[in-house]
Amino acid sequence: MLRRALPARPEARRILLGTLLSAVGRGLTLPFLFIYLTDLRGLSDTTAGLAIGWFGAVTLALSPVGGALIDRFGARRVVLPCLVLEAVGTGSLALVHSTGSAFAVLTLVAVGSSALWSGQATILASLTDDGERQRVFGLQFALLNLGIGLGGLVSGAVVDVTRPVTFQVIYLLDALSYLVPAAILLTLPHVGHRLATATGTEHRPATGGYLTVLRDRPFRRLVVFGLVLTTCGYAQIEVGFTAYAVRVVGVSPRVVAWALAANTVMIVLAQLVVLRRLEGRSRTGALAAVGAVFATAWLVLGAAGLIGTRNALFAALGVVACSAIFGFGETLLSPVMPALTNALATDELRGRYNAMSSMIFGISGVIGPVTAGPLIGAADGRIWVVAVVGGCLTASVLALSLRRLLTPGQDGRATPASVREPEAVAR
Repeated sequence: MLRRALPARPEARRILLGTLLSAVGRGLTLPFLFIYLTDLRGLSDTTAGLAIGWFGAVTLALSPVGGALIDRFGARRVVLPCLVLEAVGTGSLALVHSTGSAFAVLTLVAVGSSALWSGQATILASLTDDGERQRVFGLQFALLNLGIGLGGLVSGAVVDVTRPVTFQVIYLLDALSYLVPAAILLTLPHVGHRLATATGTEHRPATGGYLTVLRDRPFRRLVVFGLVLTTCGYAQIEVGFTAYAVRVVGVSPRVVAWALAANTVMIVLAQLVVLRRLEGRSRTGALAAVGAVFATAWLVLGAAGLIGTRNALFAALGVVACSAIFGFGETLLSPVMPALTNALATDELRGRYNAMSSMIFGISGVIGPVTAGPLIGAADGRIWVVAVVGGCLTASVLALSLRRLLTPGQDGRATPASVREPEAVAR
């Protein structure tokens, strides 16, 4: 299954290797930024939260700019500087000593990360055809989670809040990890150039920019689906899931850590199997299934909340099961969403399409945490459970409504070799 999921072109395989190795570095530091800023650098909880929120806001604000630059200059000329900025910024976190320096460094990191996802997605899309693109994006997601999991295991064993140098070391190692994909991209001189030029359409004007992207009716529907799904899904993991598990279900933070580990294990073990099952099947059907799976996960968590402290073991198992079920839904979403995005995109505007797709997660990442707190605080969290379950099921309906706007090839029900697609419906 791994051999089948690997892309045909060796350049794409090397890009995926860079994803894995840089993800290990990301996993070293991912769980610890808040603790590092508060317990070791003396920032208050509020200030640290504002600094992390500022990072998210800057990343979101600059994402459209990154997409436009990718279309104008090519992903290569955008991704390489961004990787260097990420390396410098992440390494500089080891030297943070005040509120001002924390905001300055996180701003630098945000500038670097603003175009990385869309740039790397554009590069992978340029190295794969539509028949293999879904498998490759799914494999990328599995490698990303595997790397983060491995990095988290290493850092969890070595970091010590009484020894600041251990945190400085992992931030420096994370910084070095960003240079790995940069070095790989430098060894591929023909990869990541402007797609319109590469396909001989350099004289065709790419008019309209983001307005043209937003006029694409199928993609617009996909964006609405993504906003609803991620607001009631991904965006709830960091705040909603954790708060409900600890305050309503009554489990310890250690159980939450086990649950997140179960999520990673599910993704790594199930992704290749899911990729094989998705071949030749409707992408909109898979997206609808994601909403149903996420809703099931939240219902399981709600059931754990009803059990609560009356049976601590079953309550803990419910929390872990919720996270694992959610991970299965992620294995469906991770290959299909970017594959469908790039099936709808044109080469002239591919960077903007991928940038808008990445902005979905940024926008929901703002809405989700803000709404989770008040909802969990009302009626013992029952309103929150009803809201996120209802939102996920609404996303399923939106996904099914998208099918009639797509050609069979765009929906994944036919291979590019077997169908000559007409122009996208209602584009």
